[in-house]
Amino acid sequence: MRRSPEVIPAAGPPVRSRLGRARIYLLFVVGLLVVWEAAKFIGGDPWRYFGWEWRPPLKFNVLNDQGLPHVWDIVGTMIGPYRRNADQSLFVYLLLKALYTWREAAIGFVLGGALGMALAAAFVHSQLLERAFVPYVVASQTIPIVALAPMIVFFFGNNVLSVVIIATYLTFFPVTIAMIRGLRSPDPRALELMRSFAASRRTILWKLRLPASLPYLFTALKITATASIVGAIIGEGPGAIQGGLGWSIIEFNQQYITNPSKLWGAIFVAALLGVSFYSLVRLVELRVLRGRPEASAG
Repeated sequence: MRRSPEVIPAAGPPVRSRLGRARIYLLFVVGLLVVWEAAKFIGGDPWRYFGWEWRPPLKFNVLNDQGLPHVWDIVGTMIGPYRRNADQSLFVYLLLKALYTWREAAIGFVLGGALGMALAAAFVHSQLLERAFVPYVVASQTIPIVALAPMIVFFFGNNVLSVVIIATYLTFFPVTIAMIRGLRSPDPRALELMRSFAASRRTILWKLRLPASLPYLFTALKITATASIVGAIIGEGPGAIQGGLGWSIIEFNQQYITNPSKLWGAIFVAALLGVSFYSLVRLVELRVLRGRPEASAG
């Protein structure tokens, strides 16, 4: 009896490719820090370390220690106490603040994604709704978030709910637009086949449209992952949410003259939070789209 050929399952992106991308990101960060210090070496303030003094040949005010501290000064501030006589380092302090902000952003991310998917499904199934409301969805994103955030806080109060609403506001639009296109991406012949079997709109949505739209969905979610972090940080300012990064940035901005490294440290932690959230969504994408060619592009 002849054996049937063995079927080899499709594999996701090779591990070497992922390691190569990680090396590229690491080299980018290292290169940025090298350029940072090289600029200060050429046009920053004079400095002395370990008995060795250096006077840069040029002078640029934007590169002075007040505007652009040395990388090692920022690192030293991060590993030191966040305030005098405190047992907690600034890095741990900011990390806890970042986790608080991420919780707010994650709630807004989920709500915004669900709202965007619901709107897209409604617009795809009703051209009347699409023509009536899509222009308003687009127009809603022309309002600057820094102007909208105080109004949201005024109506909903100084609480986490206001921050979540702001994060949701920045999340739903990219998901809505991407999903409108994604839900319309299936092959028309597949749609006609399902309709010939008297499949309902709900069945077509769950069995055909939604699986075909997943690459579009994850493209939007990777964008909104960082946007939700930005929205949460901005919302914590007028909302006076002292548990998150937004309030720490405002606090350290007021102390910038005495210790600019604290503000730069908060900025780096905020950037790290955004990159981490993006990477988390990317990992979920690789898992869900495993074996599909779209998973390797992103």
